[in-house]
Amino acid sequence: MTTSTTPQVDQRHVIAERIRKFVQEGLNRPLSEDDPDICYPSSDGEPLAESKLQFTPLTETVHVLEHRYRDRADVFVAGNLLLYYRMNDNEVRVAPDVMVVFGVEDYPRDSYIVWREDGKIPDFVMEIASPGTYSRDVTDKRDVYAGLGVTEYWRFDPTGKLFTPALEGDRLVDAAYRPIQIAADDDGVLRGHSEVLGLDVCVRPELELRLYDPATGTWLRNLNEAEAALAESTRQNEAQTARIHELEALMRQQGIEPPGPSA
Repeated sequence: MTTSTTPQVDQRHVIAERIRKFVQEGLNRPLSEDDPDICYPSSDGEPLAESKLQFTPLTETVHVLEHRYRDRADVFVAGNLLLYYRMNDNEVRVAPDVMVVFGVEDYPRDSYIVWREDGKIPDFVMEIASPGTYSRDVTDKRDVYAGLGVTEYWRFDPTGKLFTPALEGDRLVDAAYRPIQIAADDDGVLRGHSEVLGLDVCVRPELELRLYDPATGTWLRNLNEAEAALAESTRQNEAQTARIHELEALMRQQGIEPPGPSA
């Protein structure tokens, strides 16, 4: 099995610092230089995911995070959205599989253009590894995210064959990424804590990516669980309504008019 290919910290730090300076040169330009005639496409022509192995955790994680922050107008969650970070250059871009940005308005975007967001960089990024992308996830993309100043960068291997363990995380410390501790609990669940989200990022033994809230001691519901909970709630409401109708019919049989709804 292939072991982790995360490069040496010092070497990557030098590269990330170069990228950071490159990024800042682009971001520090006044907005008056922003050329309105330059188009920033919403697609790079690449598929959303190589297979269902990547598609499912990507879409599930975006759904779970969107639901968690549904009442926050200042949190933006997106999946596979092109992020442009150098003014007037639509070739300099990256498309995080999952990203969370705090402190920006939550509304649908075709792309995320950093200098038009007051320079706000994603706080949390996750890449879902595939055979065709994982080498870039641990080299080029890692350097870009460090250079941009992404606070936490996570990687998940849904195949369990590309790197070990199947979950890796980095946190930005003094402009360089340091590994986030990942450990298996008594149930064999890999866990790492995201300070940015206040959640545990977990991988179950069957290689299912999940988010866990240590404050409440509960798993955040995925799509299937949310749909099942909604169906159960609907069933209970329908059963309660049917019971009320039965009681009202019995009262009428006894010559008693059921009370109307409360004002």
